[in-house]
Amino acid sequence: MELTWKISDKDVTGVRSVVGQYKNTPLVRYRVKVNLAKQKPLISRDRFWRALAGSLLTTQQKSGPTSAVSRFIKARPYPIPYKTCRDEPRLESFLRKTMSQFGGIRFSTKIAAELAANLAKLEAGEWSETLRRVNLLTEPATSEAERDVAEYLDTRLKGLGPKQSRNLLQGLGLTRFEIPIDSRITKWLNRNGFPVHLGAAALGDRNYYHFVSEGVQRLCQAADVAPCVFDAAVFASFDKTSWSEDIAGW
Repeated sequence: MELTWKISDKDVTGVRSVVGQYKNTPLVRYRVKVNLAKQKPLISRDRFWRALAGSLLTTQQKSGPTSAVSRFIKARPYPIPYKTCRDEPRLESFLRKTMSQFGGIRFSTKIAAELAANLAKLEAGEWSETLRRVNLLTEPATSEAERDVAEYLDTRLKGLGPKQSRNLLQGLGLTRFEIPIDSRITKWLNRNGFPVHLGAAALGDRNYYHFVSEGVQRLCQAADVAPCVFDAAVFASFDKTSWSEDIAGW
């Protein structure tokens, strides 16, 4: 059995229209400057840790530019830096208390447990392979290579899943093709003629996620738009308060 994607002129116009309308917003400009760069700086433990924390914090709660989650992620000094967490003897308790006291962050108990378990795993010997794979994407890579790294993170680290593993990589500026397909993307696709109606629950299945991601990538290819730029334009179209470049990535 074979599925054939058929992209119409109307489909292409829809993608080009949303990108054209929001191309000058900070989030879209950031994606073009960072994610489409030919060469990217290597990812350190500290930066990966921040991206991992950010991707878990933005799961199933508001994460727009003025949200509590965005304020936490971009707070100076950063509330949960890698070196502090690495040396903290009661890490889960520290994380839970820090997030709870900040205010406005949901699921702090769950997120603290996942972050503590992930850091323990990384410190036990996973850092080397994790950063090796992630840093493969600092040079131009194929969609298949991006997917392989996202799936590695999904299978090795708690709390990610298909969407948040891609959210982590996109926030690091590493991915061009693989995007986090969240409620804003599915709403846009449903409104603009995607061949199947999309819901959040099904996207937790890896094979279904691949199916939708392939459709998005083919649509963007036909429109000559990078998927990460399309993603940013759709995000900008839903947010009443504009993103600024200093809160666009991890």
